[in-house]
Amino acid sequence: MRVLMVAPPGAGKGTQGAVIAEHFHIQRVAIGDLLRRNVSEGTELGRRVEPLLQHGDLVPDDVVLDLLRQGLLEAKAAGGGYVLDGVPRTVSQALAAYRVARSINMTVDVALHLEADDDELMRRLLKRADIEHRPDDTEPVIRERLKLYREVTQPVLAFYARRGILLSVDAMRPVEVVSADVLSALEARAAV
Repeated sequence: MRVLMVAPPGAGKGTQGAVIAEHFHIQRVAIGDLLRRNVSEGTELGRRVEPLLQHGDLVPDDVVLDLLRQGLLEAKAAGGGYVLDGVPRTVSQALAAYRVARSINMTVDVALHLEADDDELMRRLLKRADIEHRPDDTEPVIRERLKLYREVTQPVLAFYARRGILLSVDAMRPVEVVSADVLSALEARAAV
């Protein structure tokens, strides 16, 4: 099973991605986690992207695609399945990510879209900020990230719909209900 997560910040990509990875015994490739790890380790890449992350800006495609290739190769070595979170953020990135995945025979089976409205997303992200103290979870940064998602990332959904792999789930419900719906839908797709 190869699943790509497409959702606005705070919709539950991390939570649902972990549930999917555990259920299907597959790798979780979270680009945001890889970027934040580089920042915390003070790597050259981390220093380059830290200001972008702090302001909620998009990271350059070359960086994201390098991390994607690395993550997919690790998933391939571990058995071939994966849950991908954090790519793509733009239509051009979706096309480039597809080319990267195709070049190593690791294209996605399902693009899972978690739907949620901005008020709920703001509430969730501010709550997360109180718990995790992430520098990118401030109200102005959250507003910018949601605006970017709606303008730049949401059009990516049409790309996956045209490929016939888009699966949308209402993420406004309790986590357990969303997880049950996600797993049920993915099991049905895997059985085909």
